[in-house]
Amino acid sequence: MATSTPARTRRCLLLGSAALIAAPGWLSPAIAQGGLRPTPPQTEGPFYPVTLPADTDADLLRNGQVRYGKGQAAWIEGTVVDLDGRPLRGAVVEIWQCDADGHYHHPGDGDRADPAFQGFGRAALDREGRYRFRALRPVPYTGRTPHIHVKVKLDRMELLTTQLYVQGDPGNPRDGLWRRLDEAARAALTRPFTPDGDGVKATFPIVVQA
Repeated sequence: MATSTPARTRRCLLLGSAALIAAPGWLSPAIAQGGLRPTPPQTEGPFYPVTLPADTDADLLRNGQVRYGKGQAAWIEGTVVDLDGRPLRGAVVEIWQCDADGHYHHPGDGDRADPAFQGFGRAALDREGRYRFRALRPVPYTGRTPHIHVKVKLDRMELLTTQLYVQGDPGNPRDGLWRRLDEAARAALTRPFTPDGDGVKATFPIVVQA
């Protein structure tokens, strides 16, 4: 059986240490045990854009030169790593959500969303696997608790489609998709939205099999 060279062994140790340092606190024990649990997938839903908007940057509160002023602003940020805790360089995170009145930019919802609200955005991961969006604290609409749709892509591959929920929202127990999650999956997808500057912030770490 082949043995590792000292240089390769040292490199592996350094990579493992770097992953532990860079990872969010709740990920570190799992990395130490030799693997992470992938973020649970959820349905894409009916409102993924049929046609992408002209503006697809990471600021959903500005559509072109027009600012959106309704609702509560939110920073959505986190990291995307593989099952070994390595940053998924080259990947893109997409999010989409309804406006403050509960409407999507989609013909299936009557294209009733406020034109000032971008509603969809993309963010490329940096070298540490980090992403950040300016969005809305999600709001409920008929049949659904507040949520934000999230998709991770690498080149032409879709690695994950899921949904981000608001911790403590009273609508969660009444939402069919949220109720189907087990306790661990709820913990992974349901995050606190805490006060931050002129709005709130949620940190959503993502683990994918790549």
